[in-house]
Amino acid sequence: MKKIIFSLVAISFLLLSCEDQLDINRDPDLLSQDNAALSSEIAAGMMGIGATQNFYYAFIGGIWAQQWSQSLAASQYRAIDDYSIGTNDYIGGWSNMYDALSDIKNAKKLALEQENWNYYLIASCLDVYASQIMTDFYNDVPYKEANLGINNLQPNFNTGQEIYDFMIEDLDDALGRDLANSSLPAPGADDFMFSGVMARWVEFANTLKLKIYLRQTEARSSVAQAGITAMINANAAFLNVDAAIPSSVFKDEANISNPLYENDRRQLNTNSNLRASTTLWSYLDANSDPRLDAFYGLGNPLDQGDYNSDAAPNSVSIADISPLSPVFFISAAQSYFMQAEAMERYNSGTGAKALYDAGVAAAFEKSPNFFDDTKSEANQNWVFEAPYDHTPFIETGGAYEYPEAGTLDDKLTAIITQKWISNYPDQGYESFFEQHRTGIPAISAVPQTSLSYVPGEFAYSVNGVTGGIFPQRLVYPNTELSRNSNAPEIVEITVPVWWNN
Repeated sequence: MKKIIFSLVAISFLLLSCEDQLDINRDPDLLSQDNAALSSEIAAGMMGIGATQNFYYAFIGGIWAQQWSQSLAASQYRAIDDYSIGTNDYIGGWSNMYDALSDIKNAKKLALEQENWNYYLIASCLDVYASQIMTDFYNDVPYKEANLGINNLQPNFNTGQEIYDFMIEDLDDALGRDLANSSLPAPGADDFMFSGVMARWVEFANTLKLKIYLRQTEARSSVAQAGITAMINANAAFLNVDAAIPSSVFKDEANISNPLYENDRRQLNTNSNLRASTTLWSYLDANSDPRLDAFYGLGNPLDQGDYNSDAAPNSVSIADISPLSPVFFISAAQSYFMQAEAMERYNSGTGAKALYDAGVAAAFEKSPNFFDDTKSEANQNWVFEAPYDHTPFIETGGAYEYPEAGTLDDKLTAIITQKWISNYPDQGYESFFEQHRTGIPAISAVPQTSLSYVPGEFAYSVNGVTGGIFPQRLVYPNTELSRNSNAPEIVEITVPVWWNN
């Protein structure tokens, strides 16, 4: 599976072949790190991070966020859906993410030496972005000593709380540099997300800081409040566009399609593994949300973890995913919903409704239909249709009308629920983290077979092996435990990470 990540990274060099500063005949992983071009390191690292999150962690997150359930006609993801995932599962997520981070951290080092503050900001953002995914999944991970190469083959692990403080420090450091007086070269085609528009990277950094602070609302409320209030008072600019590797990068061809599609459909040579989870399917259905057709094919959903169901396999809805979908880092919808929450919590709700409404609009824009149910998957044209109309949903009396007169809990429920939907299909891990932070969506007191089941409530896996306790984290891969004497002891997946204690 690791070859898929490398193949996707190779896309970056094909796209950058016209750049004088980049020699596409040289693998950046084989170059002397001191002589590597900033453009090649950023391109490889960005694509590596995107491919890893969109592959390994998208599968885990999508099932644990109950957007998908493992098929009753296949078995690829049973260990995720029944919570038996262990030290020998999905090892590539860890190794590939840190491989990508080696390029990013080297770019950051070189940019600092060269006083290239534009690349320094980009590298700092990508370093923090990927590191937050890792610490939110594993809690304690290497940060300060990560990716030092032969200078330190057994890095020490920082605690999750330490890493959160380091991430804010690193982003503030990069934001404090004088971008107007950065040395050359300037970022361009190697920056897949923003094509070197540095104002967007400032917004990305601020939005990432907002995400880091919001994750701490329950564990360190004073830190979250102080950090977000300072950003509000400083009129920090946040993203209002998608931060994503665009669909134009991908083709419906082997090894160069969207990583989620490539690894679930093309490499497994089947589309039968990922099925509609009753949890998200039922919520969309109950609210007559047209995105149901964009997310899932024809048929009924499958109760979470019920892969031994007696239902006919062809009666269960298959998850719709596209080989041409972008790889999202932070979507515009996600940014708007985070801003709405911040305003409700720390600024008396000023502008929260407008931000929420913009988030719903951006979420609908992000999820057009692309699958023709009258054709087989092999015969799809993968044409993205016009987005569904969000307007009726946020109007007065609409299913997703913002509860302006409601309590803070009512408002947070609306915001986090809509963010959960917006994270489909490739950022379910963000909703997995957010459900643990906020308790939204709520946990069902009854199984999904019950007539009193409330659509959209999380349900413990039918075949779960953890005694009714939902997974909280991933365990360290055996490769790290066996090779690094500084690796912590194994912590069970039912133990919360630090910000959820």
